[in-house]
Amino acid sequence: MRFHKKQEQPAFFFQCWLFSFAGRFHAPAGQFADLVFMIEGTVERVYLLKLSMSRKQMSIPTSSQLVSFGLLWAATVGILPEHRACGDDLNYNRDIRPILSDKCFYCHGPDEEDRQADLRLDVEESAKDSAIVSGNPDESELIARILDGDPELHMPPFDSGKKLTKDEIEKLTSWIRQGAVYQPFWAYVPPKKSNVANQNENASAHTVIDHHISERLKQQQLKPSPPADPVTLIRRLYFDIVGLPPSPEAVDTFVADHSAGAYEALVDELLASDHFGERMAIYWLDLVRYADTVGYHGDQDHSISPYRDWVIDAFNDNISFDQMTREQLAGDLLPESTIDQKIATGYNRLLQTSHEGGVQVKEYLSIYAADRVRNISSVWMGATMACCQCHNHKFDPYTMKDFYSLAAFFADVDEAQHFKLGNNDLPTHRPPELDVLTKRQRKRLVEIEELLKQIDEGETKSRGALEAEKKNIEASARPTMVTVSIAPREMRVLPRGNWLDDSGPVVVSAVPEFLGEIGGNERATRLDLANWLTDSENGVGGLTARVQVNRFWYLLFGTGLSRSLDDFGGQGEPPTHPELLDHLTVEFIESGWNIKSLMKEILLSETYKQSSATTVHLLEVDPYNQLFARQGSYRLPAEVIRDNALMIAGLLHDEYGGASIRPYQPGGYYRHLNFPKREYTSDKDAQQYRRGVYIHWQRQFLHPMLKAFDAPSREECTAQRPRSNTPLAALVLLNDPSFVEAARSFAEQILLHGGATDQDRLTFAFRKAVSRAPDDVELKVVLGLLNDNRKHYKEQSAAADEILGVGLDEVEENLNRPELAAWTAVARVILNLNETISRN
Repeated sequence: MRFHKKQEQPAFFFQCWLFSFAGRFHAPAGQFADLVFMIEGTVERVYLLKLSMSRKQMSIPTSSQLVSFGLLWAATVGILPEHRACGDDLNYNRDIRPILSDKCFYCHGPDEEDRQADLRLDVEESAKDSAIVSGNPDESELIARILDGDPELHMPPFDSGKKLTKDEIEKLTSWIRQGAVYQPFWAYVPPKKSNVANQNENASAHTVIDHHISERLKQQQLKPSPPADPVTLIRRLYFDIVGLPPSPEAVDTFVADHSAGAYEALVDELLASDHFGERMAIYWLDLVRYADTVGYHGDQDHSISPYRDWVIDAFNDNISFDQMTREQLAGDLLPESTIDQKIATGYNRLLQTSHEGGVQVKEYLSIYAADRVRNISSVWMGATMACCQCHNHKFDPYTMKDFYSLAAFFADVDEAQHFKLGNNDLPTHRPPELDVLTKRQRKRLVEIEELLKQIDEGETKSRGALEAEKKNIEASARPTMVTVSIAPREMRVLPRGNWLDDSGPVVVSAVPEFLGEIGGNERATRLDLANWLTDSENGVGGLTARVQVNRFWYLLFGTGLSRSLDDFGGQGEPPTHPELLDHLTVEFIESGWNIKSLMKEILLSETYKQSSATTVHLLEVDPYNQLFARQGSYRLPAEVIRDNALMIAGLLHDEYGGASIRPYQPGGYYRHLNFPKREYTSDKDAQQYRRGVYIHWQRQFLHPMLKAFDAPSREECTAQRPRSNTPLAALVLLNDPSFVEAARSFAEQILLHGGATDQDRLTFAFRKAVSRAPDDVELKVVLGLLNDNRKHYKEQSAAADEILGVGLDEVEENLNRPELAAWTAVARVILNLNETISRN
């Protein structure tokens, strides 16, 4: 299958994303602009699709408003500084520590090797011994050095590349004048329940959420946004919880149901859907860097897809997060370990490996150890420990000894077999591996066995069918890498991270020293580590829960309570609502680490239900939506964009779990892959139309559609995908065969079920794609587009045949081909709308 050649297209529509503010700023339905270009031969015609600014809600801007809009844009892209607390409400963790960490801790922080003047500004006693005089900035050496113009004395040094802003200097000065009150670092302090909950035992979590958000807004003299309209709300819920669009029938039912429990009932229904696990797995697989290939050298396939299915099952079965942690890190060490718990240990094998013939075993075992430490510290602790492979952390209390002591927990993982047995086969071999069936397949086999016992020997037809089904299921077993514990390898601190240098001290498995210790006289195991990570009394369960709660909040708002999803250290941003984050953290732990319960509480809050429409003033005050005076509006993840198009088109194949799938991909894309040379073969059956979470993940050559929409290669933990806004993404929506075929299938639905008139059909199409009817401007523009394409395809039947020939799905033979081609052109535009691929 090839991409549709743009020079041969009868109508090539190019959505001008870079010039459409709709891609960056949200307005309610009926208030954004998409510029779509149609090129026919050498003639360019511009269709202004959806430039329908409602004059009732948005007036023509004055010159002063245009200036404000420029400031709004500058704030949004990061030119203007964020508004922070000043004056009497300065807070060390929120306002001061980030400044010191960014500008001072590199030389005056935790790393004793590079520490200058024996001064630590991250430790109160050291700082106040020589640099800070509480209550008196004029006598404080810190302020004197900052203001000194002498290059020998000025701090930070002029050649450091660091410079304090006027606002930062004022904050430091005011803070010292107020007494220079230090605080323990927020992330490492045990979380506490909100005072609101303590004062009212009946206060639910979503009530507490709304209280904290509204109180902070009052401080900023802001008000929450009004509730979103029902259509926007149901679309938001569907995309957030299951990653699919609602059907027009579901929208109509929700809009018409005014009962008090309608909203909560919908939330419960979606959380109970199998699609919930598929949606949540997309994010978790980014965190743990799941991929179907080894990453290094030949980037050969390896066997791990059953682990992905375990993740989906874990979310759907609502396995508690602490149990998910134990099963992934140490499922093989649990008493009477089950097959599912063994599959879960595939987490320890997800790292990149090399199968080159001449690799140095010792070198790559050290690379693998470092990879594991980077991932587990990021996923569970929100820590950035990568630098500790070579030196102590410059900004946080983590040391090299901590790094290699964490690596020692995994020294018992049997990982060296592939150095002897690995090869260039597809998949390559990475023992130990198990052949496994999915949980549902195993359940079905049990059912079949029971049925066979009940069927009489004479019922040969029924017995034969069951026997055949049993045989097919057993034959579908897939190999998957698992963890097997062996005698632990010796682990040393490697000076400067050099695997050739054995002069460093031997270390045993241990947690970072400043965070405590794991008791006991025997060697601490991976199971001990998993328990410590989720123990809120004697471990860092509070930290782990905080990190996860912040990420779940991000999934439902587009930004976390702390914007730093992967760095809860000194270089990360503190939470804007620390008391709220603490409260939700405690609730999460006390609920038994219940993920669905936490998400439901957030979903039921009025804060979540707000409109995402914004104003110039709100964007000036809070460009990153950290005050949550509105909901977020942003483009859907790559996999969901594809799922959305397939669902709208009626093509989505709703099969749960199984081997990875291979959608259409440009020919020759793998031409630079060697060891072995290979050609990509896309699926030729219904597997082609399965959900994006099941797509084959090739680390070195990620599928172009996924790459265009910012999916990561998954070489490292990715806690937050970027959201780019490029013409390339629009080209993918227009030319990727998956989307061309979806447009054609969508067009068939429009013609078969959309009604008798063009207007009826367009209403049907818009309701399917964006859950609303088109307005007058849209009708006029799209009807013009439709008529132009009708004329073109009647005159150019070969062009109609070409566009209708894209994809595996058979064309409805009873439809007029030029008419179907014209409606396919319309469907392509509708699928390319910013509104279609956005969550509002």
